[in-house]
Amino acid sequence: MLSTVTIIVIVLLALSFDFINGFHDTANAIATTVSTKALKLKYAIILAAIFNFLGAILFTGVAKTIASEIVDLKTVANGSAVMMAAMISAILWNLITWYFGIPSSSSHALIGSLAGAGLADAGASAIRIHGFEKIVIFLIISPLVALTMGFIVYSIIRFVFKNANLGKANHGFRLFQIATAAMQAFSHGTNDAQKSMGIITMALVSCRVQDNMTIHPWVQISCALAMALGTSVGGWRIIKTVGTQIMKLKPVNAVAADLSSTIIIQVATLMHQPVSTTHVISSSIMGVGSASRVKGVKWSTAKKMLSAWVTTIPITIIISAGVFSIFKLFL
Repeated sequence: MLSTVTIIVIVLLALSFDFINGFHDTANAIATTVSTKALKLKYAIILAAIFNFLGAILFTGVAKTIASEIVDLKTVANGSAVMMAAMISAILWNLITWYFGIPSSSSHALIGSLAGAGLADAGASAIRIHGFEKIVIFLIISPLVALTMGFIVYSIIRFVFKNANLGKANHGFRLFQIATAAMQAFSHGTNDAQKSMGIITMALVSCRVQDNMTIHPWVQISCALAMALGTSVGGWRIIKTVGTQIMKLKPVNAVAADLSSTIIIQVATLMHQPVSTTHVISSSIMGVGSASRVKGVKWSTAKKMLSAWVTTIPITIIISAGVFSIFKLFL
C-alpha cells in the first residue's frame, strides 16, 4: 500500500514538473515566432503544444539516460524520498525563475536536484560519476555550439539572400517561421518531456514494480500530455525575455536561430543526452545577433541568463539536499 501511494505521489510530482516545464521552457520554442508576429500568441501556443506532444511520444533515449546515469538506486537507502525531494526542488526553482522571467534551465534544475538528494542520502557513492560528468559536459558545450551554429547559419542565409528584396524576403521568412517553430517545439518534446519519464521509471524500479529501465507507453503519453497542457497555459514572461530582451529580432534572424537550435537539440536527442533547450535557443539567438551586429545584442540580459545558468545546479543541489533532510526526519 505504501509503495502504491509513493508511486502515485512521485508520478504526480513528475507530471507537475512537466506541466511547469511546458509553460517555462516551451515558451522558448515559440518566443521568436511571437516576437516577430509570425503567429499570434494563442496560435503559437497551440502549435507548440501539438508538436511538443508528438515529439514526446516518439523518443525514449533521454529518459533512460536520466533514469540510469545520475543516481545509483542500488546505493541510496530511500530512492523514493530521493526522487520526491528532487522533484520538489526542481519545481520550486522553475517557479522562482519563471516568476522573475529568467529563462533558466529545467534540465539543470532536475539534474542538480537529483544529485543533491542522492548526495544527502548516501554521499558521493550515490552519484554515477561517469554518467553525471557526461551529462554536465553536454549541458556546458551545447550553448557554445549553439552560439557558433547561430552565427554560421545566419551568415549563410545573409549571403544567399543578399540581393533579395527586403520586404518580400521578410514576408517569406515570416511564413517559414511557422515551420521552424513547429520543428523547434517538436525537438523540445523529444528532449525535455523525457526527463520526467526517467523519474517515473526510476520510481517504478525503486518500488520494484519493474526490474529494468523500460519506458512504458502510459508514462510517455502522460508526460507528453502534461507538457502539452502546460504549454497551452503559455509563458509570456519567458517569451518576453527570449523574444525581445536579447536582441531585436527580424524574421530572418528568428529563422536562423530556430534552425540552429533545432539541429542541436535533435542531435543531442539522437545521442540520448539531455540538453537545456533554454540554453540552446537563447545561445542561438545570441550567435545570430553577433553575426548581424554585435552591438545589437543586449549583453546585459545575456549576463543575467549566464548567472542563472551557472548557479542553477549548485542551488538546486542545496535545495534538494535540504528537502531530503526534512523528509528523513519523518522516515
